[in-house]
This record gives sequence, C-alpha cells and structure tokens, in this order.
Amino acid sequence: MPRQQIQQGRNWYAIHTYSGYEEAVGRNLKQRIESMEMEDKIFNVIVPKEKKIKIRAGKKEIVEEKIYPGYVLVEMVVTDDSWYVVRNTPRVTGFIGAGTTPIPIQKEEIETLQTRMGKKEPEYKIDVKIGDLVKVVDGPFKDFDGKISEIDEERGKIKVLINMFGRDTPVELDSLQIKKI
Repeated sequence: MPRQQIQQGRNWYAIHTYSGYEEAVGRNLKQRIESMEMEDKIFNVIVPKEKKIKIRAGKKEIVEEKIYPGYVLVEMVVTDDSWYVVRNTPRVTGFIGAGTTPIPIQKEEIETLQTRMGKKEPEYKIDVKIGDLVKVVDGPFKDFDGKISEIDEERGKIKVLINMFGRDTPVELDSLQIKKI
C-alpha cells in the first residue's frame, strides 16, 4: 500500500540514528544528497555539539560534546523522494514524528540550539551557592569537605573554607574540582 504523499515547506527535522554514529550518518547523508542530486530539497545536515570544560588528570580541557546523542538535524522540504533519501541512509532509524510523518522542529528551538552551538568559549556552569557544603574531587585538597564562601562565575572559580588544623582555611578551586554533598 503506497504511503500518503508528504508535502510541507522547508523545515528542520530530527532524525534518530544509532548512538555513536551521528558523525558517520551526517557524512553519509551529505554524500547521498550530492549523488542523488537532492540539494534542492535537502539543504543542511548538522550534528549539534557544544564545547564544555572538563578536568582530566588535573588539567582543564575543552571538549566538544553532542547536545543530542543519537540525533542528527536535517533542514529539508519533505517529499516522498527526500524522505526516502534520508530514511534509507545507513544507520538512520527514522524521523522523529508520528508514524511515518516527520514533525518539524520549531524555529525558536533551532535558533536557541544554533546560539548554543555558536558559542566560542564554553561557559562555566556553577550549580552551587554560597554556604553550600561541598567535597573536593580533584587537586591537592582532594577528599576534603568544605563550605563555599565566594563564587566568581566569570572565571569559574570558587573559594571554599576547608577545615585544616582546627581552623577554616580559604582555598580557591576551579568549579569543576568540587561536587555538592
């Protein structure tokens, strides 16, 4: 039984892929678009990523993490042909939507996502406040407990009062070196 004819305007859609294969699906899809001459119906393919700061072996590293693991975003006009090209790309499991009809992503969501992806420097996410009890998880004060006395959001630094030798000693730490108790 033939599927109903799908015809909508140019929109962004989320396609589900096998996790870990998002980059490969993006590359394969771009090659298929070219080889099947679908540039007039499929315009853009992105794997949404953002830069984050991690601490490994005591050193800060900036890493790129996928915002939506297992998904690739495609800007396209959905027709039977374009749907077929995307749907039959290796490691694509399907569109996000009801049944066989893909549901477009709202424009505001795409704009927010593009802003998030476009940030050059990762920002520090500090989810503690002054007075919170924390455990130091990295650095020379590892495994010490303390209380937050100051927070510098711009630099991602936190001052923690650690009890040493019977008195509170202020220690400046990176926000990634602590975790809330």
